[in-house]
Amino acid sequence: MTETQFTPRVFSGAQPSGNLHLGNYLGALRNWVRMQSEEFETIYCMVDLHAITVWQNPTELQHATRELCAGYIASGLNPEKSILFNQSQVPEHAQLAWIFNCVARMGWMQRMTQWKDKAGKNQQNASLGLFAYPALMAADILIYHATHVPVGEDQKQHLELTRDIAIKFNNDFGVDFFPVTEPVIEGAATRVMSLRDGSKKMSKSDPSDMSRINLTDDAETIAKKIRKAKTDPDALPSEAEGLEDRPEARNLVNIYAALNDQTIEQVLSEVGGKQFGEFKPMLADLAVAKLAPISTEMSRLMGDQAEIDRILARGAERAREIAAPILQKTYEIVGMVGAASR
Repeated sequence: MTETQFTPRVFSGAQPSGNLHLGNYLGALRNWVRMQSEEFETIYCMVDLHAITVWQNPTELQHATRELCAGYIASGLNPEKSILFNQSQVPEHAQLAWIFNCVARMGWMQRMTQWKDKAGKNQQNASLGLFAYPALMAADILIYHATHVPVGEDQKQHLELTRDIAIKFNNDFGVDFFPVTEPVIEGAATRVMSLRDGSKKMSKSDPSDMSRINLTDDAETIAKKIRKAKTDPDALPSEAEGLEDRPEARNLVNIYAALNDQTIEQVLSEVGGKQFGEFKPMLADLAVAKLAPISTEMSRLMGDQAEIDRILARGAERAREIAAPILQKTYEIVGMVGAASR
């Protein structure tokens, strides 16, 4: 069996659950923007089918989907360079997911850490969709024969499952049809923690809005949140080892380094010895310069929702041009009679 040469193609996506924040930008969106300028076809999705694995208010879901698209574009994703769309507009995702439901094994799904965490002791009342979520994620990726997926540590297990599904499908049917997708793991410096507790990840679910910088925050709000961020009384060290056991200090230095495209060591060589009263204004100015334009552009885009819908519809058309032939061939391999729907 000859080895298939797959087009270098990147796929990733985020749930439209509202409140994009600094952690999403540094941990994902900025990396996606960089990848669209490299030697890849880039496909970025708003995964609204994943969002409804738990109940969503329909009106809020529509708003959040458009806002996520606005966040993608404002962060630098170009609809002419990358394919941007919402998942539910490309039915091939759900169609391939059913095939993968029949390939994946129950034991594989039961081992998923996110299933255990989200369903907890209430597994009998959790939705079937929440349990089968990783098979849909595999379909999201493999319906485009994506060769690379940028992922954080929390999704690494799901990508490993995607690889297992691709390998099992290929082995079951004696083909080399689905690629064994490679993870693009994000660096440690992009792990952004809460501004109120440096031991916890920055999260939209934190009840305190002061714990995060939202991409919709204006310049004044960004600066205020950084001024009020939790710190400790000691001066900043000159060496990275000095940040051990100082989670809040480490978080603010990490944020500064990531926003300024520097290493931790480079930042500390410049600011070592400074008190937070001097460092925080530096960080605030940098964050405002980098993030306030995103907030402004998101606001402008959300003022023209018809344009967002047009971008999503065009993206879905382009996505289906890739996905439909792959689904058709999958059906032929499995033995389905007739053409895949268009």
